[in-house]
Amino acid sequence: MSINAIQFQRGLSLPQFQALYGSEHQCERALVAARWPHGWQCAHCGCKRFFHTRNGTGRLLWECFICGYQSSSIVGTVMEHTHLSLRLWFLAMYLLTQNKNAISALALKRQLGVSYKTAWLMKHKLMQAMAQRDERYLLQGRVEIDDAYLGGERAGHINGGRRAANKTAFVAAVQTSADGRPLYMRLTPVADFTNEHMRQWASRHLTAGCHVVSDGTRAFAQVQHAQATHERYVTGGGRQGAQTPQLRWVNTLRGNLKTSMAGTYHSFEHARYAQRYLAEFCWRLNRRFDLPAMLPRLLKALVTAGPLPLTLLRVSEVSS
Repeated sequence: MSINAIQFQRGLSLPQFQALYGSEHQCERALVAARWPHGWQCAHCGCKRFFHTRNGTGRLLWECFICGYQSSSIVGTVMEHTHLSLRLWFLAMYLLTQNKNAISALALKRQLGVSYKTAWLMKHKLMQAMAQRDERYLLQGRVEIDDAYLGGERAGHINGGRRAANKTAFVAAVQTSADGRPLYMRLTPVADFTNEHMRQWASRHLTAGCHVVSDGTRAFAQVQHAQATHERYVTGGGRQGAQTPQLRWVNTLRGNLKTSMAGTYHSFEHARYAQRYLAEFCWRLNRRFDLPAMLPRLLKALVTAGPLPLTLLRVSEVSS
């Protein structure tokens, strides 16, 4: 039996991580390199001349030589206002990127030695940075799509089906290569699978000229409004639909998502936070070809996402 080269590739081992990011100074240096690859520049006046000082807590500051504006390496990033060491942030990034499955906030709490509230906040900041990073990319070429759901009816709820309580609808989409291999995935929560919602989804996530392959859901024909061609297969439900060869990868990866979620999370508020949990799965999948590079790439996402205070993270999502 042949070995899956992607599955058996070398990741970033714990000794390697400790050698690269084992001290606060090493983490600061990596953060500065990711944030200012061409050197520090004042956010107020654009001056590149500075001198170093420290604030009351000992954090290193850059002070502009011209206007006197002071900034630290974390100001304007996801880590702004944090009281945690950079070593803990880098360890959290390591745990999120190098585990086969995701890691829950409860497990993160135990690994980092912090409170559950702190672990939850770190986890959601990292997931939101992942979501914002992948929002920049559009699917192109051949794309398989399917309708899918998170959750299900609560105990004692009399109504099932798509509108069942605690059930969140999302579009599962997989871009495949010329030889039929999965390349990128996008999982997007939607209010419902109506023509209007699918038209909006297609305009936001597909490039013109895409060839979309779907099951018999009629609303998927709306992808043609985004200048995409549409290939439709009426598959029926159950195992027969899941075994449709033209939709092999979207069904396979959707199954992987279900397994990963069930093995990692006891429960979470689907209606409120589905986008982040789905984005985390996609972010990891879309960068699976180079495991050691996942941590530096997540660091880049953190320094470009902007501040994410708790009040913002707690806001309910508005489904498209």
